[in-house]
Amino acid sequence: MIAIAESGSTKCDWIVLNRKAEVCLKANTPGFNPYFHGEDFVVSSLQNCEELNEVKDQISTIFFYGAGCSSESLNLIIQEALEKYFVNANIRVDHDLVAAAYSLYEGDPVICCIVGTGSNSCFFDGEKVHELVPALGFILGDEASGSYFGKKILADYFYKRLPAEMQRDFEEKYKITWSQTVEKVYKNPHANVYLASFMPFIIAHKENPYVIEMVKDGMARFIDVHVANFSNYHQHKVGFVGTLAFLFGDILEEELIKRDCKPGRIIKNPADNLVQYHIDYKTEVFSELDSAALNQ
Repeated sequence: MIAIAESGSTKCDWIVLNRKAEVCLKANTPGFNPYFHGEDFVVSSLQNCEELNEVKDQISTIFFYGAGCSSESLNLIIQEALEKYFVNANIRVDHDLVAAAYSLYEGDPVICCIVGTGSNSCFFDGEKVHELVPALGFILGDEASGSYFGKKILADYFYKRLPAEMQRDFEEKYKITWSQTVEKVYKNPHANVYLASFMPFIIAHKENPYVIEMVKDGMARFIDVHVANFSNYHQHKVGFVGTLAFLFGDILEEELIKRDCKPGRIIKNPADNLVQYHIDYKTEVFSELDSAALNQ
């Protein structure tokens, strides 16, 4: 069996293929980001996944694409943790930007963007992924991401700058104090996920003019920083993956068109497209499978 995993900082989608390259299992675990998660967290999270427990010893190859997996040293953190659980598997770890590029590719070069818990961008020419600006993380960057908007909502709540109905709703729903927030934001290793956890509240108020303007400003900032820096950005489609990009796709497309960009795919969950890319363009990754079985 071959497993393909696509992981953000919040959740990881797993798809397992059988000897005919057919999907035989889908599972979800928490996301694994080497900046925030160590071996114990990865292994315990996998052990709590009943679906993977049933097939883990049958999986021979894993292609893991994850947030934060942007260097050999960072990738090794995730790889060594996965090897503790998938004892029979050959494991390859790569960046989530690569997964985004593969899932957004339609045969022509494309500018690929991630807008989820965090945010990032690259240019995919069909063979290689090219990064122009770095992902600065939730403190310095992550424009238009869940953590980016979560920070804004929290700040405006404590500054008492939210619209009155949103201020009341937030207070009733979360009942949080400033001291609790300081603890979670400044002392919690998963602060980015905590900040992004306020996205359901934002989505619940997505028709409020405050939220509309906040999202417009965030999307515009993302495009200006992560898209317009590519010299050829007018020539190629601009695609997005991520729940937030999908849910606010209308605003996103509007901001792209304003800047003379060509909207491409906007995908909520890239896992299925990622698997199809491997089947269509990466046939060598299935070389260990029986060729006769694949042709049946």
